[in-house]
Amino acid sequence: MIRSMTGFASVSRDDAGDRVSVTIKSVNHRFLDLQIKAPQALGGLEGRIRALVQQALTRGRVEVAIFVERTSLPAREVVLDELLLERVAAALESARSRGLVTGQLTASDVLRIPQVLEVRAKTENGQTSLPESLALLVETAVQDAIEALVVMRETEGRFIETDLDTRTATMASMVGELETLSREGQDALATRLRERLAALPPDLASDPAGLAQEVVRFVARSDVDEEIVRMRGHLEHWRGLAAGAEPCGRKLDFLLQEMNRELNTIGSKAEGPRATETVVGAKAELERIREQVQNVE
Repeated sequence: MIRSMTGFASVSRDDAGDRVSVTIKSVNHRFLDLQIKAPQALGGLEGRIRALVQQALTRGRVEVAIFVERTSLPAREVVLDELLLERVAAALESARSRGLVTGQLTASDVLRIPQVLEVRAKTENGQTSLPESLALLVETAVQDAIEALVVMRETEGRFIETDLDTRTATMASMVGELETLSREGQDALATRLRERLAALPPDLASDPAGLAQEVVRFVARSDVDEEIVRMRGHLEHWRGLAAGAEPCGRKLDFLLQEMNRELNTIGSKAEGPRATETVVGAKAELERIREQVQNVE
């Protein structure tokens, strides 16, 4: 499947006065690099959010931002640090006995003492309590945003696939041209060698059969049939990956490396300037394909 790694989605969902907004953006990356920005109260959901993203995406730098608006105040509790307050009162009593301070400790004084009194969201078992309805709303919004992002990446992927189909078709045509040119180059090389052998003095051409075998061996060095077969195999494999259901960006990148090796070998073995020019053109086209594949998941 050809699917882009770049995309953006923004989704908002409301329920019972709560509103959750999720934005997801992704760009190219060799692996899946996930960053989540969310309120601290949603910390317990991070694992589930990561799992949702990992189920849908395999590559890309993905940033998920979650915003929560609540119209109803969460349950709260007032926590008094009695031990600290006792220590403060004891210290004041000691100071009072020495005439350093006067008066009694009042409720107003307690409210002004740092860390003695705290108003916070009600907790259960040491964890910040998050209503189940809000947790479900967050997961729903994240899932919807992921699905919207996937749709966008698939849409862009279809444009990439169209371009890659055109370029791989051009590459297949160049492979066929290289096959023809290499054989023509072999024939031309064999002809030149025979002409030179025919011009040798009789004393140097005393073993015609041996010389003919040498010509065959020399010409065989420019045989690129195996490389041509492998190139066509890589292109066929490419079509299978592009038509499959799984993300294939990494595999396509690997195939491009293999095709580049085959072209290098063909370029070093094929005879004739036209074959060399075609190899150069094929490598340039391969580089354009590589640049496009960097966008594929």
